[in-house]
Amino acid sequence: MNSTTDTVAGKIVAEKEQAETQVSPGDRIVAALQGLLPEGAAVAVCWRDWALGSGGANTPGGGVALRRRAEQAIAEVDHDLDVDAEPNQVIAVWNNEHDNVRMAVAAALPLWLGSAERQAWLRLAKTLVESTLNISRAQARIQSLEKSRHLQQAMYDIADLAGANLGLGEMLRRVHATIARLLCADNCQVVLFNEARNSARFLYFSDARASRPPELCVEYDEGQMPDNLVFPLLRHGQPARGPAILVRQRLGVKRDPQAQAPECLDWLGVPMLRDNRVVGAIVLTSYDLPGVYADEDRALLGYVAQHILAALDRKQVQAELDRRIAEHTRELQATHEKLRQAHAELERRIEERTRETECLNAQLRKQTDERLRAEEQLVQFATRDALTGLPNRVHLLESLEQALGRAHYAGGASFAVFFLDLDRFKLVNDSTGHAAGDILLCEMSRRLRSVLRPEEVVARLGGDEFALLVEYVPARDDLRARAGDILAAVGKPLWIGGREIFPSGSIGIAAWQPRYRKGEDMLRDADAAMYRAKAAGRDRCEVFDEAMREVVVKTLDLEADLRRAIKNKDFVAYFQPIVHLDDHTVVGHEALLRWRHENYGLMLPGEFIAMGEESGLMEQVDWVMYEQVAERLAEGGDTYVSVNVSPRHFRSPDFATRFLDLFKCKGADVSRVRLEITEGALLEDAPRTQRILHTLRHEGVLIFLDDFGTGFSGLSYLHRFPISVVKIDRSFVAGLDDKARPESLALVRAILALASSLGIGTVAEGVETRSQRRALLDLGCTHAQGYLFGRPARQIVREICVSPDIGHVH
Repeated sequence: MNSTTDTVAGKIVAEKEQAETQVSPGDRIVAALQGLLPEGAAVAVCWRDWALGSGGANTPGGGVALRRRAEQAIAEVDHDLDVDAEPNQVIAVWNNEHDNVRMAVAAALPLWLGSAERQAWLRLAKTLVESTLNISRAQARIQSLEKSRHLQQAMYDIADLAGANLGLGEMLRRVHATIARLLCADNCQVVLFNEARNSARFLYFSDARASRPPELCVEYDEGQMPDNLVFPLLRHGQPARGPAILVRQRLGVKRDPQAQAPECLDWLGVPMLRDNRVVGAIVLTSYDLPGVYADEDRALLGYVAQHILAALDRKQVQAELDRRIAEHTRELQATHEKLRQAHAELERRIEERTRETECLNAQLRKQTDERLRAEEQLVQFATRDALTGLPNRVHLLESLEQALGRAHYAGGASFAVFFLDLDRFKLVNDSTGHAAGDILLCEMSRRLRSVLRPEEVVARLGGDEFALLVEYVPARDDLRARAGDILAAVGKPLWIGGREIFPSGSIGIAAWQPRYRKGEDMLRDADAAMYRAKAAGRDRCEVFDEAMREVVVKTLDLEADLRRAIKNKDFVAYFQPIVHLDDHTVVGHEALLRWRHENYGLMLPGEFIAMGEESGLMEQVDWVMYEQVAERLAEGGDTYVSVNVSPRHFRSPDFATRFLDLFKCKGADVSRVRLEITEGALLEDAPRTQRILHTLRHEGVLIFLDDFGTGFSGLSYLHRFPISVVKIDRSFVAGLDDKARPESLALVRAILALASSLGIGTVAEGVETRSQRRALLDLGCTHAQGYLFGRPARQIVREICVSPDIGHVH
C-alpha cells in the first residue's frame, strides 16, 4: 500500500515540477510578439480570465516594469483602450466579446514605429492573446472532465467493492488503493465507535510512521491512545481537515508530550453516521505533502465512509445468517430423529431469511438510486443555482438561443425576457443578516415559479437578480399585465427572522424582435429597462422601446466621445475668483471643468459628469484638469487655486503621492493648491481619507470642505480631519435674500460660529447680490465667490471691482 501511495505522491510532485519547467502560454505570447518588433523591444502581457484567473508574462529585464504598467491599466480602466502612454510605448486594454476576460498588452520600443505598423502589431497581439487564452481554457476544461471521469470511475469501483463478496480486510485494503488513485492517501485508518462503552475498534490501519500501531478489532478507550485524533473526531461528529497542529486546536486536543510519532502535515477525517449518530470514522494523513486535501476530498471520503458502513452492515447480516445456518446444521445433525418437528421451524427461519434478503435488496436498490441521483446532480451542477435550485445564466442563455431559433423560423407565439431586481435587498441583508437574505431569495424563487407556465423559464442570475423567459401571443397577451401579476406575487409580505418583510421588485421587459440575434442582447435590453423602472420609482415595470434604445445609443456615443476627449485632452479649466468681502481683493480661484465638444461646443460638467462617474472615466478627466491647473500655477502669482476631488480618488492609496508629484513636476508651488472635498468623501472610508489628507497637509496643501451644511455636518470629523476652510453652500446664501426663509440666516450664523470656534476659515458660495454680500459681512463672513464678483473665465484675474449691475466685472 505504501508503494502505491508513494507513487501517487511522486506523481503529484513530478506534475508540479513538469508544470514549472514547461513554457507558459504567456511566455509563448511574449516571445512571438517580441519577434515581430525591432531588436531590443520589451513586451508584457497580462489578463484576468473568468476560468483561468489572473496571469501574465514579460520579456526578461525591462519587461517587469512594463508588465506592472499593463496590470495597472487593467485595474484602473474597465473599457477598451489603446493608448501611446509614452513616445516609444504602446499599451492596449480590451475585453473579449463576452466581457468575461480582461486583457492588456504593452510594448516598449527602442525606436519610433509608424501608426500603421503599431496598429497592425496591436491587432496581431490581441488576436494572439485571445486565441492562446481560448486554447488554455479549453485544455483546462478537458483536464476537469478527465478528472471527473476518474472520480466517477473510482466511485463506481468503491460501490462495487462495498457490495463484493470479499473479506473485510481485503475489501478495506482495495478501497484504500482506490482512494489512493485519486488523492494522496499514504496512511489510512478505519475505526468503529461504541458510544455506550466509549471505545473504538480499528478495522484497518496503514501508517508506516506509527510508533505503536493498534491491534485490529481490539477495543481501545481514549486513555490508551491519548495522542490519536480519532477519538476527538468521533466526539466532534463533523469532518475535519488541515495540518495536525491546527486540527488539534480546532478539536481542543493537546499534543502528548511523550508521543514519538511525527505530526502529519495534512490530516483529513470523516465520521461514519447511522441515523445521524456517529458509529465510526475514516482518516487519511500525509506526512510529506502539506495542503493536499480539499473540500472535494472531504466529500469523496464521506461517500467512501457511507459505503464502508453499508458493507459492514451487510457483512454483519451475512455473519448472522452464517451463524444461524451453522446452528441449524448442528441441530439437524444432533436431532435427526426430530426432523419432522423441526421442519416447520426450518420453514419459518427460511421465510425470515427471505425477508432479510428482501430488506438487503431494498437497501441495494436505494444505494443504486442514490448513485443515479448523484450522477444527475453532477450534470445539473453546471446549469443550476446552488442556493435556489433555479437555472443559472448558462441555462437561461441556452433556452434563449433555442427560443430565438424557434421565433426566427416559426410564426405564431413569441417570447419576451423579464429582468427582475428586488428593491432594497441590501437593506434586508444589512438589517437581518445574510441568512435571512438567502431565505428571502428562496421564497422569491418559489413565488416566481408559481406564476409561470410549465414551458416558461425562471433563472437566478446572481445576487437579487432574476430573469424570466415568458411565452406569449402578441395579439392576445399583455406583457405589462403579466409583469403586474409577477410583481403582485413578489410583493406579498412574509416573516423572516422575527420581522415582517414587504418585498418589491422592478422589472424590465425586452420583447422579441427580428433584429435580435443573441440572447445576451435581449438580456442587456431587459436590464436597461429594469434600471429605467427603478429610476421611475421602483415596484413597477418598463418595456424596452426605440426611445430607450436611442437614449442608450446616445449615452454610448457620449461615452465614446468622452474617451476620445480624454485622449485628446479636450478639457479646459475655467477659474472663478474668490475674494475678500471687505475690499474685493482676489485671494484665490476655484478651477471649474469645461469640455470643448467637437459637435456640442462648450459643455458644463452637469451634462456629462453622471455618465463619466458611472463609466469610471471621471478620474482620468480630473487628472487632465489637475495638469492644466499645475501648468497655470507654474506661471507664477501669489493667489491660490482650489480643485475639486471626487471621492473615488480616495480609494487609490497612491493618490496623494501622484497628486504632489504632478504639481512638483510642472514646477508649481503646492502651497498655492487647495483641495475641495465633500462631506461624503470624508465618511466613505474615514481612516484612509484621513491618512491621505494629512499627507497632503504636511506638504502645504490646504483642505476646503465643499457644500458644508448639506450633508452629515458635525463636530466629530471637523476635529479629526485637517480642514482649513469650510465653504457655505449656495442654497443657504440664496436664502439670505428671501425673508420667507429665515432659517437660512440662522444656518449661516451657526456655520460661521462653529467655524470660528474651531479656528476654521469660511468662504460663501453663490453670492450674486449686494444684499447677500452685506448680510454675510454683518454675520462675520470674510471671503466669498459668485457672479457678483466674477463668472468663471479662462484667465486668472488679479483684481476686480463690482459695478452697480450685478454680475458685471471690470
